[in-house]
Amino acid sequence: MDFVLVDWLRILCGAWLVPHLIGKGLHYEKAGGTFEAAGFRPGKLFVGLTMVAEACAAVGLIFSIYPRIAALFGALVLLGAGYAVVKINGKNWRWQKMGPEYPIFWALVCLLTALV
Repeated sequence: MDFVLVDWLRILCGAWLVPHLIGKGLHYEKAGGTFEAAGFRPGKLFVGLTMVAEACAAVGLIFSIYPRIAALFGALVLLGAGYAVVKINGKNWRWQKMGPEYPIFWALVCLLTALV
């Protein structure tokens, strides 16, 4: 196989979604409460929808199955996570203050992989 750097970036974007997805699954009840706190009601429904979107994004990005659509799914989930972080923790930017910079950065990287 002849991989170019953007392929590795696409695969990494998908792989990094996997622990995010597993964390929601292992802590479904708590995640539902977090979604509720961010204004996504009913929380458990949004957790389930997010898990489906993350799973589709991860599989699509890792195995290059409709990778552009998968990258958009991933970006939407991560932008939602960034919004939730701001809604719950306030308008802090840095991670030390529970800011949204990480999910926003990750969402932008997913969007860039969708454009390439």
